[in-house]
Amino acid sequence: MTHHQPHQLPADQAPHSIWRGIHQSLAKDTVGGALLLGATVLALILANTGAAGWYSSVRDFTFGPESLHLNLSVGAWAADGLLAIFFFVVGLELKEEFVAGKLRNVRTAIVPIAAAAGGVAVPALIYVIVNLRSGPDALGGWAIPAATDIAFAVAVIAVVGRHLPPALRTFLLTLAVVDDLLAITIIAIFYTDDIAFLPLAAALLPLALFAFAVQRGVRAWWILIPLGVVTWALVHASGIHATVAGVLLGFMVPVIATRRARVETGVDDAGAPIYDGLAAHFADRWSVISTGVAVPLFAFFSAGVTVGGLAGLTDSLGDTVALGIIAGLVLGKPIGITLTTFLLTRLRGLRIDPSLKWVDMVGMSFVAGIGFTVSLLVGELSFGAGSESDDHVKVGVLAGSLIAAAIGAVILSIRNRHYGALGRPIS
Repeated sequence: MTHHQPHQLPADQAPHSIWRGIHQSLAKDTVGGALLLGATVLALILANTGAAGWYSSVRDFTFGPESLHLNLSVGAWAADGLLAIFFFVVGLELKEEFVAGKLRNVRTAIVPIAAAAGGVAVPALIYVIVNLRSGPDALGGWAIPAATDIAFAVAVIAVVGRHLPPALRTFLLTLAVVDDLLAITIIAIFYTDDIAFLPLAAALLPLALFAFAVQRGVRAWWILIPLGVVTWALVHASGIHATVAGVLLGFMVPVIATRRARVETGVDDAGAPIYDGLAAHFADRWSVISTGVAVPLFAFFSAGVTVGGLAGLTDSLGDTVALGIIAGLVLGKPIGITLTTFLLTRLRGLRIDPSLKWVDMVGMSFVAGIGFTVSLLVGELSFGAGSESDDHVKVGVLAGSLIAAAIGAVILSIRNRHYGALGRPIS
């Protein structure tokens, strides 16, 4: 996913230096990954110690207006509400890529786009094969290993790959953009049971007002946030997973700076002002909340599975649901991404960046097997939060992601030393 670096302003124009420092820190790939990892580890510790009762009571505490179908548990608020912020940023960055970024030129983007599709299809197919004899309930989790957690994946490359070709990170980011779009589509189509069309139709009104406001350059939080919240609440009431509302809101924000909808970010050498579109501006602001609050809190309330010691871990890993997820992430992702890329580059005019070697692509494809945030979300949608199968899902996602990350990190760290020995500058 595209990471927007905050624009640097002179000291006299930036009095909020503490906030700026936090913003700059959270824009770094390693910080986002560290927060996510820390929240996960803390949840696992609490769920498997004497604090398990307290952790469960907080996660399962419900609040909110029942009349609006919003009397939800804290865990559900994290999955349905906080992740909508994450998907809002995803929507902003998807639109940026399609309008002005790497996905604008289909010929340039076709290889990572196809690789993303292969990286979704093959893990799902492997999961289905593993669970063919386990009944329709188990098969309902087919999409769990299909997602890539970009925060973790990019953090791994940032930590072990200081000398790796920049094109490798670009390929991963492009792949992740398409992966996010496919995951959103899967959630909207396959994990929505009954649609209530009246609230869904009603959601179009605040969505249209939000679109009108941002197209006119409105940035006032007291206008946009209420419109966004109402849109989210109505989509939630319709039965479609509420995170889809975040994507739709992101799609409404203009990418190209216009006379009305623009933000001055500095001046060029001639002293003329430089402008950003509102999509980049909002992504800068909201990515801090997404990376620093929304995603770590979701991970904290979703990853806390009570393993039950070695016997419980063995029991979880003996379930075909967990095995299918692990196989999908560790084998399906690298096979799907690498094989699709290899086959497509056999065609005339299509190739990977000349600076990349196939071993680099293999290492990157293993890193793409870190399926965490969206995988946990799809697991909850498949089996229900707190169910036995959902606990097995969490063990499978955590184990599969850890194994894929370790293999990918080893390969890329070896390649990083190779490129460092050649004198490649730090990218």
